[in-house]
Amino acid sequence: MPAIISSNLFSQMKNKYLDLVEQTFVFPQEEFEVDENFELSFHDVNLMDLVKQYGTPLKFTYLPRISENIRRAKTWFNVAMAKVDYQGEYNYCYCTKSSHFKFVIEEALKNDIHIETSSAFDLELVSSLHEEGLISKNQFLICNGYKTEAYLDRISQLVSKGFAGCHSILDNVEELDQLADRIEGEFNVGIRIASEEEPKFAFYTSRLGIGYKDIVPFYLDRVKPVQKAKLTMLHFFINTGIKDNAYYWNELHKCLRVYCALKRECPELTSLNIGGGFPIKRSLSFDYDYEYVAEEIVSQIKQVCTEEGVPEPDIFTEFGSFTVGESGGTIYSIVNQKQQNDRERWNMIDSSFMTTLPDAWAINQRFVMLPLNRWDSNYERVLLGGLTCDSDDYYNSEQHVNAIYLPEFQKDEPLYVGFFNTGAYQESLSGFGGIQHCLIPSPKHIVIDKTGEGEVSTRIFSKEQSHKSMLKILGY
Repeated sequence: MPAIISSNLFSQMKNKYLDLVEQTFVFPQEEFEVDENFELSFHDVNLMDLVKQYGTPLKFTYLPRISENIRRAKTWFNVAMAKVDYQGEYNYCYCTKSSHFKFVIEEALKNDIHIETSSAFDLELVSSLHEEGLISKNQFLICNGYKTEAYLDRISQLVSKGFAGCHSILDNVEELDQLADRIEGEFNVGIRIASEEEPKFAFYTSRLGIGYKDIVPFYLDRVKPVQKAKLTMLHFFINTGIKDNAYYWNELHKCLRVYCALKRECPELTSLNIGGGFPIKRSLSFDYDYEYVAEEIVSQIKQVCTEEGVPEPDIFTEFGSFTVGESGGTIYSIVNQKQQNDRERWNMIDSSFMTTLPDAWAINQRFVMLPLNRWDSNYERVLLGGLTCDSDDYYNSEQHVNAIYLPEFQKDEPLYVGFFNTGAYQESLSGFGGIQHCLIPSPKHIVIDKTGEGEVSTRIFSKEQSHKSMLKILGY
């Protein structure tokens, strides 16, 4: 006789979207929670309120997260130094290439940090910030990247104006002579190590910097004879960022041996820059022990320096995505659903992934993706499609699973989705305010802040791109 299943069992089944998330992850989380109306909040900001006020598509930057992450990193490193009686200092640098927006850099500069730049125009930005009193001439200015003639000119101008914290990181052997020809007085330089890349890379060694075995000979043969050039920093950068794996720790140890060998030849060397930042949250299942990694970095630096009999260096970090990435978000409406075959349902957004989240298209980057409303609805598996006529304009999986689940599409019940931690690189890579693929306009961008009393304030930074501004760029 077949078993009889009670109808009450079906009524108790957990098949709502909120049930799916709670069964899959630890939820709510630090920045995400769902209210009694089954609407999503991000750092206590009700996102549906933003949609009602500003519409979609919409980009936003939540400024308090920038300061929060800077303070967290400073605490991790300073506590780690105190634990092992580390004698050097810690300096936090923000990589402007992650986001050049003024409101981002202004927020970051509230936290006693320093700046890392990549190009000549970056230094124009620095000059503007100095004129407004936001940057002093004594703050560290780490000039990375290949030095064009214009970049070299701007570095020399800043040094001549008394920017004592300016450090030009030599990317190749020619840059030293090019700087020496331009600068009359003393100037500070660093040397970038050309680290070995992970085995999966298409090349073995970074195109940036000078090889491990060539650094000490380069100093002795080329740098030391130029008396006005002061080598004060060794720059170590890993393309994949700071990860707790054998590859990272092996490269760090190789760097530390080079630092100690160079320090014995160059007493002026006092700083080690471990560029390559901390990762940020890309999934609700994200798990990274920042505190442990910071302690391990500090401990290993001290241990190697003690073994080699050299003083511990001042430690510099360059955090770009970690500084600004988790402050950003992008919100879309689901405008329709297309049933393409028996298995594939396409939810169409009111913008384009290629133009608003270029990393999702270019490097298959995943972001935290969640609906803003209807968490009490049943869920379904879907694909997300953008508005362009390009077959690559889609988003089809999450970090934790090769699928996307959202509340079921209903024509009479609007559905909104948000992509979170999108604050780094997306605007600069997509060409903010420029020409977009298929002439899909850049979305509106708002800035969110909180007062000392915790009240939320919002302001429009840029309106949605108009057809007139786009056609003007095109010469119409």
